[in-house]
Amino acid sequence: MSTEHNKADPNPAKEATQPDGFTDLTGPAAFKAKNKQAENPSEQEPMSAPNAEQAMENVGNISEFAAQNTEMVAKLEKALADTKDQLIRTVADMENLRKRSAREREDALKYSISGFARDLLDVSDTFRRALDSIPADLKEDNRINPLVEGIEAMERALLTVFEKNGLKKIEPLDEVFNPNFHEVMFEAPMPDKANGTIIQIIEPGYLLHDRLLRPARVGISKSDQGNNHNLDTQA
Repeated sequence: MSTEHNKADPNPAKEATQPDGFTDLTGPAAFKAKNKQAENPSEQEPMSAPNAEQAMENVGNISEFAAQNTEMVAKLEKALADTKDQLIRTVADMENLRKRSAREREDALKYSISGFARDLLDVSDTFRRALDSIPADLKEDNRINPLVEGIEAMERALLTVFEKNGLKKIEPLDEVFNPNFHEVMFEAPMPDKANGTIIQIIEPGYLLHDRLLRPARVGISKSDQGNNHNLDTQA
């Protein structure tokens, strides 16, 4: 009798805990049910209210985080743009400084001898005054002629040295008066000359490269019809 009862109900505890109509949760039917539920999420049980609120809160946090990230990216882009602009300005300033320094260095080399050259102009003027003071008839005298030729040779040598170092002589005879390079010492009426024409060079001028070292002192023609001069104002 007891043997028959055991055969008919081999697992009474399991039968008691498992409701009617349910199969073994670990069996193939349960596996199929889980797969079906995964393939059809709409058939899943609806989310409970606490879980929905938590999900909405998470969405809000994500949105806030995204907004903060967007603001941070905008700030970083602005900082990058400002840094780039500052870098470009710094590079431009450095390039301008380099060019200015190179120009100043070049000018220093070109015009460093201006004081020394200005002092040598008196030597050149002395040679010329010495030659002009010798009467023309004495220049032909065999006793004076070698001296004259020697002074002329020294003057030419000095002018050659001037040219090698960037000094250029200004002798604007019969040119139009230019106040940038000439200095008027006197005016004289000259009917056959245009008004403001240089008629005499009292002392030649000199340029050191493109810079005026000494203006030429000149006399110019004066028109009887007025005191206005035809001046050349081009530097």
